[in-house]
Amino acid sequence: MTRANTGRWLVGGLLSVTLLWAPAPAVGVTTAIEPGVVDRSSLDLEATYDVTARLGFGNRSLSVDTTLTVTNTSGAPIDRLELNTVAARLGQLGGLEAGVDGTPATATRTDQTIVVQLGGVLPVGATAQVRVRFAALLRSTVGGSDWLFTRANGIVDLYRWIPWISRPIPFDRPNYGEPFVTPVSPRVRVEITTDRPVRMATTGRRTAVSSDGLRQTFLAENVRDFVVTASPEYRIRSVEVGDNLVRVFAQPGTSLTALGDRAAWALRRLESLLGPYPYRTLTIAESAGGYGMEAPGLVWIPRGTETSRYPFLVTHEVAHQWFYGIVGNDQSAEPFADEAPADFLARYLLAARRASRCATARLDLGIRSYSGSCYYEVVYVQGGNLLDDLRRRMGNTLFWDALREYVADNRWTLGSTRELLDALDDATRLNLVPTLRPRFPSLY
Repeated sequence: MTRANTGRWLVGGLLSVTLLWAPAPAVGVTTAIEPGVVDRSSLDLEATYDVTARLGFGNRSLSVDTTLTVTNTSGAPIDRLELNTVAARLGQLGGLEAGVDGTPATATRTDQTIVVQLGGVLPVGATAQVRVRFAALLRSTVGGSDWLFTRANGIVDLYRWIPWISRPIPFDRPNYGEPFVTPVSPRVRVEITTDRPVRMATTGRRTAVSSDGLRQTFLAENVRDFVVTASPEYRIRSVEVGDNLVRVFAQPGTSLTALGDRAAWALRRLESLLGPYPYRTLTIAESAGGYGMEAPGLVWIPRGTETSRYPFLVTHEVAHQWFYGIVGNDQSAEPFADEAPADFLARYLLAARRASRCATARLDLGIRSYSGSCYYEVVYVQGGNLLDDLRRRMGNTLFWDALREYVADNRWTLGSTRELLDALDDATRLNLVPTLRPRFPSLY
């Protein structure tokens, strides 16, 4: 992320929504769940997501019905799922219901986490189907963190809205650091029905649309999230970049050409340094506001961003397709692992290195340990400069070979700050540890 200028119920007393689903009866259903309690969940689970959603553009309503097919690949039994969704924190979430293999299950919300009790133990290697549904109300502004889950300025922004395998992480922080960590899903299918025709910029590719344009279906593979940005006013421009397609979605008044050309430039150069972009299409979408933001196969550029900001902002966010996208990390606990490489890559390609405006500080801390005024200056700028200093010491050949190898070795997994730095250290005869230890005292 980068900165830039048959029953009815009530959501927060504001919105009446009709719920259409109840858990299917358990009669005749086969389940792998065994009796017992282990008091354990895990990030190391393989899950696919089948999502049916209804979006009311006019009244800001959203209902979400998600079926997760979860295989326990963690190496030990689990008895619950810990699912992340910002709707739980920003969306006045209500009507929360869950089921496991057709049997009603207990689901509770704390902060931005929904915990689903499996009603027993899921053994290693076993699979269960977990269904979670809720309704929410989108925010109407872009202030604070509202821009992650809002309908404002004629645009709907849905970030981290699908309940996704994660771990409990506090949403509050003193800066705009990203309080998320999610593993990759091999397949996500999303069907969204809207109250009016809208054009949707999403993480996935569209596979179907109804004749009236109100129901659209999307499919994505190997993604850590499925993000949606939608507007009735979007115009679209496409640019071929080798085997890839850059698509730009923006409202009138925003330059499709400027955004598309800048994204194409960044994609070509980043591929030459880091290896192939992992998806067919890269989508650049004008969001309702807030900050520049990355998602798998998708970049948000806030409405109102000055054209002069496009080179750095677009390049930084496209760089996140490799660092956060291909190689994930705990963005809450180790922001260096994705923000520092993205900042370094943008400044390297644009010859825009600059000094930090804050005092030299540790780079091994979580987002809650940095002030709002110095988070960017330390983690992004100082972190990126440190990587650039290592490049100069190692030489371009060794440095870029090591970075490409780190990406390849950690493809679709969760990497870490230590693994990234070790990959660079292992690639050279130089001893980088004396340089790294003062900035990463918890790691060296």
